[in-house]
Amino acid sequence: MTTAVVVGSGPNGLAAALTLAAAGVAVRVVEAGERPGGGAQSRELTLPGLLHDESSGFHPLALGSAFAAEHDLAGAGLVWRWPEVQFAHPLDGGRGAAVWQSVATTVDHLGADGRAWERIFGGLTDRFDTIAPEFLQPVLHVPRHPLHLARFGAAAGLPASVLARAWSTEEGRALFAGAAAHAFRPLTSLASSAIGVALTTAAHAFGWPVAEGGTGAITDAVLRRAREHGVQVETGRTVTDLRELGSPDLVLLDTAPGAAARIIGPTLPDRVARAYRRYRHGPGAFKVDYAVEGPVPWTHEASRRAGTLHLGGTLEEVAATEREVVRGRMPERPFVLVGQQHLADPSRSNGDLHPLYAYAHVPAGFTGDATEAITAQIERFAPGFRDRIRAVHVRTTTDLERENANYVGGDIVTGANDALQLLFRPRVTTRPYATGVPGVYLCSAATPPGAGAHGMCGHHAARAALRDLARR
Repeated sequence: MTTAVVVGSGPNGLAAALTLAAAGVAVRVVEAGERPGGGAQSRELTLPGLLHDESSGFHPLALGSAFAAEHDLAGAGLVWRWPEVQFAHPLDGGRGAAVWQSVATTVDHLGADGRAWERIFGGLTDRFDTIAPEFLQPVLHVPRHPLHLARFGAAAGLPASVLARAWSTEEGRALFAGAAAHAFRPLTSLASSAIGVALTTAAHAFGWPVAEGGTGAITDAVLRRAREHGVQVETGRTVTDLRELGSPDLVLLDTAPGAAARIIGPTLPDRVARAYRRYRHGPGAFKVDYAVEGPVPWTHEASRRAGTLHLGGTLEEVAATEREVVRGRMPERPFVLVGQQHLADPSRSNGDLHPLYAYAHVPAGFTGDATEAITAQIERFAPGFRDRIRAVHVRTTTDLERENANYVGGDIVTGANDALQLLFRPRVTTRPYATGVPGVYLCSAATPPGAGAHGMCGHHAARAALRDLARR
């Protein structure tokens, strides 16, 4: 019987394990942490009864993934919940803009910018069921729907600051800037619109749902399916050398490229070793989880109903802070992402006490304390917020990397999203999952299509491994 070992049990490691096991491979997963799940975990971080997502919190691309559909995660107990408003971007003075799942509702609320919003996102949303599979795989492939992909690429390839000119108001431009800032890169750079266009279109096509019971429920569902296929999971064991794994037919590494190079060692071809060691990581995140009594008093009305909020002010402000962070300087007013998952999933709250998720974009390896800067940004758009805080849990870039070695310097997306790495990660090749060592593959978010709890990096890596195995 074919055997495999997967090193790392994040969403991609588990997806790889399940994909292999469903194909009849005997799979063992080895995880350094005490619990499987990587960034897809949830637990009480502040007060009893308040459930916080530890890293990944919203899942706009998980619903449409081939992995989820193939393995019927809903049948394994995974339940999705949606907020009324998918995401919002408040501005000073109670102004702001928001995205509803309905394009028409969003257009109605955008006023003067509605027509431009519909022109860009209406057609993409109608075609997203064919577009999403195209970018949720390696870039170098023969597209099944080239015209649909070309329409997506025409918007995605632009700098976000250029595409934002489609909207005439501060509200419309800021709304797109907040989505684009998920890329952790300057908004003036080539293809910096890509992630913003993908996430915004996904908000209309699928919404930005949360998993009922916390993101850890995604891990639980995948583990349930994996164990049905006989997958064994070993936790609390750090792998430093391939030789520690015995002689399995396949090894899949859910690790950052640098770690993969160290684990594989001298058998890794020189050209691949150089590429892995030169792989660029992006800025970091500084995370603060709050226990809040009552609702957050946002002055922008739609923000009170939004699952996700982007705090950073105008397009120009967001662009300036992202530029500073990439240059290694901590801005006074950082870009902050806030999650109100409890609005969609009340089971995370305890009476009138609610978990609030927040992180700021900070320079890689930032050693300062951004807690006050994050709190001040929330207070800026929700005066009186400080008075409602009952407890706080902080994780620095160092904490994030210590808890998850893939988050190098606090980089929660496992790699800089510059134009080259956005298209070709972890190196320029037609075989991004292959390491050049027979039977050994990389399956982390450093491979296509990148970060998220969709599991597609692991799914594709496992498929590549199975194809190679069939050719032997």
